[in-house]
Amino acid sequence: MTVKRIVANIAAPGLEGAKAFYGDILGMDVVMDHGWIVTFASEASTTPQISIATEGGSGTSVPDLSIEVDDLDDVHRRMVQAGMVVEYGPATEPWGVRRFYVRDPFGRLVNILAHV
Repeated sequence: MTVKRIVANIAAPGLEGAKAFYGDILGMDVVMDHGWIVTFASEASTTPQISIATEGGSGTSVPDLSIEVDDLDDVHRRMVQAGMVVEYGPATEPWGVRRFYVRDPFGRLVNILAHV
C-alpha cells in the first residue's frame, strides 16, 4: 500500500476568497471545481506529507498549512499588496528555512516558506 496524496480540506462559507488567496496570490491552479468544493494544485511534483507538531518553532503557533514556494520575497510582496496581515516574519530559521505566517480568508494560519 502506498499513500498517493494527502489533501488538506478547509471548511469555508464560500469559494471566492480561496480563489483569490490560493489562485491569484499563490498562483495555484484549480484542478477540480464542483461548485461546492474547489481543489488547487501546483505543477511541482510533491511527495505526500503530513506533519504533527507540538509547536510551530521559534515560539510560534502550529500552522494549519505549510506551503513551500520558490520565491518567498515575491509571495510576501503579493500578500502585503493584497492587504493580508503578516503575523510572523519573514524570518530565517535555524533549521534552514525562511518563512512568514499569514491567515487565509478563512482564518487558517498558513506558513509560507522557502528552503535557504
